[in-house]
Amino acid sequence: MDKIDRPLPSGLLSQQVSRARYFFHHLAPRAAGPAGLVLGGREHCNPDYAIRRASFPFYGLEFVASGRGTVRLDDWEHALGPGMVFAYAPATRCEIRTDPGDPMVKYFLSLSGSDTPRRLRRCGVAIGRARQLAAHAEVTSVLEDLLREGQRSGALAERISATLFELLLLKIQDTATLAPHASEPAREAFLRCKALIDSQAERLGTLQEIAAAAGVETSSVCRWFRRYQGTSPYQYLLRRKMNLAAEHLVENGGLVKEAAQRIGFADPYHFSRAFKSVHGVAPQALLRYRRAE
Repeated sequence: MDKIDRPLPSGLLSQQVSRARYFFHHLAPRAAGPAGLVLGGREHCNPDYAIRRASFPFYGLEFVASGRGTVRLDDWEHALGPGMVFAYAPATRCEIRTDPGDPMVKYFLSLSGSDTPRRLRRCGVAIGRARQLAAHAEVTSVLEDLLREGQRSGALAERISATLFELLLLKIQDTATLAPHASEPAREAFLRCKALIDSQAERLGTLQEIAAAAGVETSSVCRWFRRYQGTSPYQYLLRRKMNLAAEHLVENGGLVKEAAQRIGFADPYHFSRAFKSVHGVAPQALLRYRRAE
């Protein structure tokens, strides 16, 4: 991987972010050839986040994990929210703004290679366009893996990152096919409820809270999840909570009760039982694995 003490092209990274994690691969890539990673990251936008540029050194693929905003790509303007993905070329005029009241958290990948537009079209994301993905929690998970592996060094680091990048494109292609048709209002309502759980799992605790937040009947939520997800909404919420807890323990360590409180569990013993039922190990075991690394 490239050393990051070399000068970066002007305007490559935004300064209007409160928190960010980046990885860097080839900052002077070949123009020809297959789509490949140059750099990428996750950014927590400041309330005043706004960028406007007439060009960019690389192709770009961006994904909104949470928050709201807008993007203008040449003459096309799109509203942004959780699960929106968009792409641009080096010559695309691009304006991105966040909603000050609901700042975005977004991932971006800068790409090189003349085959990039074709490869993005194959996964359903055309240059200069934005689209909504259905199962966007799965896309977020792959992007987190890519970010983590991209920051590592070693003989196989770039190959691992390239494999995860290909997995990301396949996952986008797969989830793009789940978008509801106009004749499927039930599936559209299910996807709204699922997206709500994906983005607000920490504060949601019961089926009644999910239904109230979505503005629908609890029986409808149960029926939709059984039909389209093959599980109950509470089981889906529980797994999402436990994944967030596992991420917190792996990244930050700390006390089990802190991880429990973070996802809305007042009783650490109840949390530990739920964690083990989902992951097969107790949270204390995960902490021991972390200390052993």
